[in-house]
Amino acid sequence: MQGAVLYDPRDVRFEERPDPKIIEPTDAIIRLSATCVCGSDLWPYRGIEPIAQPTPMGHEYCGIVEEVGSEVKNIEPGQFVVGSFFASDNTCAICRAGYQSRCVDARLMGAEGAQAPRLRVPLADGTLVATPEVPSDDLIPSLLAASDVLGTGWFGADAAAAGPGKTVAVVGDGAVGLLGVLSAKQMGAERIIAMSRHEDRQKLALQFGATDIVTERGDEGVAKIKDMTDGLGAHSVIEAVGTQESMMQAIRSTRPGGHVGYVGVAHGVELPGDELFFAEVHLHGGPAPVRRYLPELVDLIWDRKIDPGKVFDLELPLEEVAEGYRAMDERRAIKTLLRL
Repeated sequence: MQGAVLYDPRDVRFEERPDPKIIEPTDAIIRLSATCVCGSDLWPYRGIEPIAQPTPMGHEYCGIVEEVGSEVKNIEPGQFVVGSFFASDNTCAICRAGYQSRCVDARLMGAEGAQAPRLRVPLADGTLVATPEVPSDDLIPSLLAASDVLGTGWFGADAAAAGPGKTVAVVGDGAVGLLGVLSAKQMGAERIIAMSRHEDRQKLALQFGATDIVTERGDEGVAKIKDMTDGLGAHSVIEAVGTQESMMQAIRSTRPGGHVGYVGVAHGVELPGDELFFAEVHLHGGPAPVRRYLPELVDLIWDRKIDPGKVFDLELPLEEVAEGYRAMDERRAIKTLLRL
């Protein structure tokens, strides 16, 4: 089969890769219906996360089960499934506590390379969630979004304690931040402030439930949030970027006693201890335990109560994956859907 391989910064190639095979008895092989490019894929693409050798790319996936290992009990060939970007057994003490991304046997799906026609999924019973039946084509983008960016945005809102009566601010207007807006809306937040400088993303944030747009960033953005909240700051802030500036903007925009849900992949973030001490805010986040939320998210999508697939504003055939990366790198696209 052919799939995406990253060789060097901004050098993605669509080339021959080995077909996936059952290696462990808990594996499944799925034929992907769609995959995509993630904002976190841009870190190695831009050379910020160095790679040591040509690396298969992609960790978001949904599709039809083709084959299962001898110990797989709950997933069957022919089912349409969605899985998390972390494989997990979903039975260990950490999984049972709801943190499947930190499973004692967690496996990053990026190592398998999901930007390809077929994919090996380890720990299939614990990782995959089947839909009631094979979905119609128009639901596939939203189900694909559940594999990472929707689940991550949902975790950001959950970690930030978004809910009725709360003012939620969202730092970051990529796919995760925008779906953090959608998630906060679903959780009943009273006011949702999207921090964005880009008109197309502002429009989508408003469609997803944002009530206000703030274009300022850094200290000016913090001042604007404080001004909008009687000088107190937001009850809940979702940090969906992962830089020093975004993290400090999130913490400083939160009122004492409030919650920050940080889900941007952190790069070079250092928290000043004295400021953190006196901020007196809750910090919770990290790699999203998407598997915790998948059953609920699949149900919401299946019942057409949410449409997170709107974050895909560019659709390309898989063989044009390199253009999908370029479009996101150059901010010509929020998120690229790759069809097979």
